[in-house]
Amino acid sequence: MPLSDETRALMARVNKRYGAGSVVVASKMPKIPRFPSGALSLDVMLGGGWPGNQWNEIVGTESSGKTTVVHKTIAANQHQNPDFTTFWVAAEAYDRTWASTLGVDVERVLVFETNAMEDAYAEMIRAAESRAVDAIVLDSYPALVADDEAEKDMDQAVMASGARVTGKFFRKVGQATRRSLVTQERPLLCIIVNQFRDAIGGWSPTGATPKTSPGGKAKNYAYYTRLETTRTEWIDEKRPGGTVRVGQVIKLKTLKSKAAAPQQVATLRFYFAPSSTGLLPGEYDLASQLVTQGILHDLIKLDGSWYKYANYQWQGEKKMSAAMQEDIDLQEQLSADVIAAMRRGED
Repeated sequence: MPLSDETRALMARVNKRYGAGSVVVASKMPKIPRFPSGALSLDVMLGGGWPGNQWNEIVGTESSGKTTVVHKTIAANQHQNPDFTTFWVAAEAYDRTWASTLGVDVERVLVFETNAMEDAYAEMIRAAESRAVDAIVLDSYPALVADDEAEKDMDQAVMASGARVTGKFFRKVGQATRRSLVTQERPLLCIIVNQFRDAIGGWSPTGATPKTSPGGKAKNYAYYTRLETTRTEWIDEKRPGGTVRVGQVIKLKTLKSKAAAPQQVATLRFYFAPSSTGLLPGEYDLASQLVTQGILHDLIKLDGSWYKYANYQWQGEKKMSAAMQEDIDLQEQLSADVIAAMRRGED
């Protein structure tokens, strides 16, 4: 339906006052850019990957895989884009050896080491405004210290100072991360790592100690996506002389998503030691994810004992999984087909 003359006049007035592209017809707006996570099941859970030009939180308990998931995300985007550059605010120590093990090209990561909250937020805003990087990561929020707290003695309480500064950051950073509604600008991936704390005095219907994430409530409204990570089990393998722990299962759940269905779950098998299956330290078990998603999206067909996909066929799941693990082109083709099947009907 064409717009009326009155509507066009309204658009023209607003655009004249605030600049071209301030008001556009929604159907003409660029789609939300997506950044791959390096794990197909997580991409599906997120609605096609991390939403760009928005702030995302990944939160969980200690050693649940939060930073690992972020590193794998950076590695996946570097693989896809040879110019992909990250501004990493290291409130905690940045381990470049572990990052490299996870597939990150540390030559394309700018590390700003500080735990001063105001400094960290100021440089994150400037990095977003500069349009000089493709990703901004803060790892992690609980290690930041607000100026009010830093200036006090250890026996002096400072309540909610960090939450106030964080609320101010999200009110100010919106303009920096905003991109044109008319042209396709360089998109930006924004991730903040957080860690659960016990909510003292809180109530839980299950009787378990309720959890909260530091930083106040304002941030929860500001985040476009919030992911919870949990380590559900260890991966152990029997070897001569005993059992060896080679990995862990990371469960992720969307606590909030404005770009896909909420309360979705993805499970990743992550290896931090060599596995008898051939997987190396720093790798996900991508084959199991590909097989599961391929079947769920009706791309892999089962015909008796034969598994069929496109021009490929394998007799038995074991042979199919082995082929998925070894053939990079096959992985990329099936991943693209799964994402396409998931997005079918969006246009």
